Amino acid sequence: MTRVFIVEDEHMLRFFYTQILEENGFEVAGTAKNGEEAVSMFKEFREKPSVILMDHRMPVKNGIDSFKEILTIDDKIIVVFVSADSSIKKEELSLGVHSFKQKPFSIDYLISNIKSALDSSKSVVIP
Repeated sequence: MTRVFIVEDEHMLRFFYTQILEENGFEVAGTAKNGEEAVSMFKEFREKPSVILMDHRMPVKNGIDSFKEILTIDDKIIVVFVSADSSIKKEELSLGVHSFKQKPFSIDYLISNIKSALDSSKSVVIP
């Protein structure tokens, strides 16, 4: 089963993503409310997740900075970015993400992008 780590500052979205992912056959490895917490939790995982579903705009540490730090721990981790902030597109693409998508999106679109990222072994941005 594919393990997904959810990093999102909005409680309701963390809950929503958890429900949707579990209903679609994914295991939620954990959730974090900001980038700093995400990095700390990622270091502590005994069994690393296959994918991180990460927001960009968060308090304490944003998604880009968290992504860069997590890559120093595991340079093979796949991160699917979910953000309404289209200004991150250029920077994310320069970090090697697979694609840049527009938010809002459907549940099917989210699941499809996670599966696509797993298939291509690259990170995806869904703005």
